[in-house]
Amino acid sequence: MTAAQGGGRLVVDGLEKQYELDGGAVPVVKGVSFTIEPGTFTSLLGPSGCGKTTTLRCVAGLETSNGGRITLDDKVLSTGTEHMPPDKRDVGMVFQNYAIWPHMTVFANAVFPLQVSGGKLPKKEARARAMEALELVQLDAYANRPATALSGGQQQRLALARALAHRPRLLLLDEPLSNLDAKLRDTMRNELRSLQQRLGITALYVTHDQSEALSMSDRVAVMNQGRIVQEASPRELYYQPADRFVADFVGRVNMIPAVVRERGGAGEAHVEAFGTRLTTPCPDGVGLGDEVTVTFRPESVRWHETAPDRPNVLPARVVRVEFLGEIVEYEVEVLAGETVVGTIVARGAPLDSPANGSEIAIELAPHACRVLVD
Repeated sequence: MTAAQGGGRLVVDGLEKQYELDGGAVPVVKGVSFTIEPGTFTSLLGPSGCGKTTTLRCVAGLETSNGGRITLDDKVLSTGTEHMPPDKRDVGMVFQNYAIWPHMTVFANAVFPLQVSGGKLPKKEARARAMEALELVQLDAYANRPATALSGGQQQRLALARALAHRPRLLLLDEPLSNLDAKLRDTMRNELRSLQQRLGITALYVTHDQSEALSMSDRVAVMNQGRIVQEASPRELYYQPADRFVADFVGRVNMIPAVVRERGGAGEAHVEAFGTRLTTPCPDGVGLGDEVTVTFRPESVRWHETAPDRPNVLPARVVRVEFLGEIVEYEVEVLAGETVVGTIVARGAPLDSPANGSEIAIELAPHACRVLVD
């Protein structure tokens, strides 16, 4: 049993969208391009107002684009002058507020789009597809229950079932988990990802929550001010950010000003930071004397009671220890003698953390660092 016929290939090429405000055109999506391969899960990640939801709505056909081209397999969905109606696009959409019809039962919510769409199905087939979709999200036992009697997580599943009932080639999701509590969000994102993989449906997901994007996606496109600033796998995005915005937006990060003093082999550099020399990978095109920023994640910092004889080891003093449950976050002052030359935030296992006020050595593994050009 499957509620999808297999995922389609979505190509967004040079998408432009403007709104007319105060007598002038305000661009909100500026030349956005990306491709989602069949059966994969891509997230648009970014802060509020960056254009991610507008991009999604242009793909859905709920907004008319001002330029660019959107195709799903061999079907042109929109250009700057052409616009296919939403009900002809073979896409399903789950909204942030679920848009459940409160006066209907669970089954009626799932079957209604099949009864009113342009390709209206015979009653028997519509019922079979609706029940199939409800079974996929484990709501078939609640088919006759009023939709308002469902919990928040169940309403999210119902919205998903309704989107899947007509077997779309592309599933669009606009922050569908944002109204759930933290524990239920974790559960639902695992279920949603598992269902997407099982059906082989292509999915485009919009979120401002970096943990959602990293845990669910095959690819993540980070948006800022109407543009995609980096598209990559979750691991590459996290450990190899393209610029300061991506590094800072996607998780916690340390950013240390530095100056390049020597270029080594195999793409390495020796930089001056904290008044000492650090070894770090360094991109081509960065020259001696360039001012750069060295970034590294808090969890990549290691601490020692005594300094090991390895590169990138710095004396430090612990000034804050915060227990966060599964991790401990601690802040250290980097020392040059008795002088504080900087601060670093680190994270580690609760049973292996330094004591507040202790003097330690911290190690920044060269492979865990990255140079960004200011």
